[in-house]
Amino acid sequence: MAKKKHHSTKPLDKLLRVPDGPVRLADHDSAATPGYPGKGKQDAPALTAALVPELSDLQERLYANSKFDAEAPNVLLILQGLDTAGKGGVIRHAIGLVDPQGVKIHAFKTPSAEERKHHYLWRVRKALPERGIIGIFDRSQYEDVLVVRVDSLVGEDVWSQRYAEINEFEAELAAAGTKIIKCMLHVSQDEQAKRLEARLLDRTKHWKYNPSDLDTRAKWPAYQEAYEAALTLCNTAAAPWHIVPSDRKWYRNWAVAELLREALASLNLEWPKATYDVSAELERLRGM
Repeated sequence: MAKKKHHSTKPLDKLLRVPDGPVRLADHDSAATPGYPGKGKQDAPALTAALVPELSDLQERLYANSKFDAEAPNVLLILQGLDTAGKGGVIRHAIGLVDPQGVKIHAFKTPSAEERKHHYLWRVRKALPERGIIGIFDRSQYEDVLVVRVDSLVGEDVWSQRYAEINEFEAELAAAGTKIIKCMLHVSQDEQAKRLEARLLDRTKHWKYNPSDLDTRAKWPAYQEAYEAALTLCNTAAAPWHIVPSDRKWYRNWAVAELLREALASLNLEWPKATYDVSAELERLRGM
């Protein structure tokens, strides 16, 4: 059956998936629009909105199956990216397309005093979505091989072991029925500068700005290196990475929504069969 025109021209999972081997972010165009079925920004709102009926149907199937099957799947969407890459924008514009009752969003901030008492994956496990739920991580376990590495919060002998730990953790989740979608929102240094400046020039966006954003920006080469290591070392069959070009916000939002649609569709979920006699219940109802 031919794909609908609002779907990717080719499976986006394949187009954006990080290939095996070393990753160089400089080889990935942050302004590209792979798989986009439209002509540009002007038709992005309509193409993104056109995903809603199928996303709604697939999400409801996911949730419905959890009511009858203790081993029903769930979905975990991981969003990683530097400041201004658009994690919040994706949550509003892409995840906002589905029913919020079936979504669990968790934003990982600087670890609290309580969280620092535990293994770094402790707080991640606590935030995992239940069966039938779409979980969204705004930042994730990868902070512990990104900011922790760049700022030398622990020694290299510690953080270097975490790539294998994260792979084992994600393999465990996948084996238990979690569909993992990992998106690195790839923004260029020039585009980040424009977005930070826009926040400073608009008083309604001052709340989005933090002086520490520039401290992080000053470490751009170190962060690129840290991201490349995470993308290379934690790109597994169970939980592959996708690099989402994010200089064009309209493409970024459509792309993540399309990746979510593809992931839900890949679960091949049918509507659960009734555990009661439908005919008998209809007869009872009509006799009231």
